[in-house]
Amino acid sequence: MLTLESFEEASEIVKNVVQETKLIYSNYFSSQTGNRVYLKPENMQVTGAYKIRGAYYKISTMSPEEREKGLITASAGNHAQGVAYAAKAYGCKAVIVMPATTPLMKVNRTKGYGAEVVLYGDVYDEACEYALSLAQEHGYTFIHPFDDLAVATGQGTIAMEIIKELPLVDYILVPIGGGGLATGVSTLAKLLNPKIKVIGVEPEGAACMKVSLEKGQVVTLPTVNTIADGTAVKTPGTNIFPYIQKNVDEILTVSDDELIVAFLDMVENHKMIVENSGLLTVGALKHLNVKGKKVVSVLSGGNMDVITMSSVVQHGLIQRDRIFTVSVLLPDRPGELVRVASIIAEEQGNVIKLDHNQFVSTNRNAAVELTITMEAFGTEHKTRIIKSLEEHGYTPIQKTANL
Repeated sequence: MLTLESFEEASEIVKNVVQETKLIYSNYFSSQTGNRVYLKPENMQVTGAYKIRGAYYKISTMSPEEREKGLITASAGNHAQGVAYAAKAYGCKAVIVMPATTPLMKVNRTKGYGAEVVLYGDVYDEACEYALSLAQEHGYTFIHPFDDLAVATGQGTIAMEIIKELPLVDYILVPIGGGGLATGVSTLAKLLNPKIKVIGVEPEGAACMKVSLEKGQVVTLPTVNTIADGTAVKTPGTNIFPYIQKNVDEILTVSDDELIVAFLDMVENHKMIVENSGLLTVGALKHLNVKGKKVVSVLSGGNMDVITMSSVVQHGLIQRDRIFTVSVLLPDRPGELVRVASIIAEEQGNVIKLDHNQFVSTNRNAAVELTITMEAFGTEHKTRIIKSLEEHGYTPIQKTANL
């Protein structure tokens, strides 16, 4: 059912709502990986993610009667906004069931497009079960976020744009939650050029597609645990699974720690906010065992709330040793604190937090504990500061940084 003709039709139809997301060549990631890396910034879509493509195309294929019943879906956020936006464009009622853990920004933006939002469950799968029950109860038309061939066709329009702009692309990296995006992109890519390698990327804590492919059948994970909330799916799509088996060349997994680093890289080098699920393909770039290839990394979305953003930045700085904490013991006498601060200043460290604990020992004159959190330029600079403290007679003990 996923034909070249249907992809061509979808490509024309989604032009009514999608922003043009031209490929961005990344000098930084190219130099890091030895490949020619391009970014497909779907985080710049009007709804902040590629999901508008599949939602709008799916609704375009419905009969007026199906639309008039009202639409319902389940989503962790991006499909929710896509359906809400598309439903508004078609003048349909939309009910969206979202996990209770969905970031507030995604909830509010979905409501902003005129949809009725229902919060239910902790993960997508629980929200989906509830949405199906509501559809049956009220007669709504259900739009599955990924296990629907029309939705997958709409998502596959991304591949059409990539290949038109970069005809000799070697690798396309796509995030995988349930598999709709990967289905559309990989199927169209293979139709246009079977030599293109399509790599699916999942979070380590929610690798349902990888496990399913290894087992040769759709598998449900007992739990999922990842900061990539948009891809926190226990069960991949049954309808789209055969297309994944046929057209996706490999599945890579990325840890949450790698996503944190990828977020910093994207902000500092491309000045773009990309959500954790959208960064899966960036985290996977270093896992590609190739050199000199043209690689496109699909940035699937950018809907990230400020609280999550601040947490990711903090943890990223700590991971890269740009913020670290040490404690030293020193005599409780005038001038000792200034002495330690001077040593750090001479090495160009920047103190951002101090904790002076006089009660670490019953003998205050013998020792008090000074815990210092400071900024550094990276691991080499951090090592130099610690070495300087040691050379001046202190014994720094590294601690978990806590801002």
